[in-house]
Amino acid sequence: MNHVPENTVYFYAQTDAFSEFSNFALYGVAIDGLWWRTVEHYFQAMKFHNEEYRERIRACGKPKDAKALGMTRKIPLRQDWEEVKDTIMLDAVRCKFRTHDHPKQLLLSTGNAHIAENAPMDAYWGIGPDGLGYNRLGEILMRVREELRYEQS
Repeated sequence: MNHVPENTVYFYAQTDAFSEFSNFALYGVAIDGLWWRTVEHYFQAMKFHNEEYRERIRACGKPKDAKALGMTRKIPLRQDWEEVKDTIMLDAVRCKFRTHDHPKQLLLSTGNAHIAENAPMDAYWGIGPDGLGYNRLGEILMRVREELRYEQS
């Protein structure tokens, strides 16, 4: 992406408008028979095959703590992480917006606006420091928005 479109909805911090779109937002997901407090908890845990370490991440009280545990490299990452991380994120985000009506309605209310995670330190999931990042989380949100629209029609 070379630039952010004019009609863009930004999200990032928990104090911002549209903070419900953040993976740190307190909207849990039930995936594979377990309840995860946030999408962030689930996503960080899925980086590892070690079940005890996954459970340690799942048990974290705050998403920032789950992220900190997920950033360790003392526990080996699953070998296929780079290949599966986008699908894992899509599945978790899809679950969140199908489970919780408030964020679902907020996402649908964005119409055809471009959605961008205004994450200054993340040029993969967000737009990065210069606005030129891949914005994969924003892309996933726009895809889920289209799926929700289709399901409602």
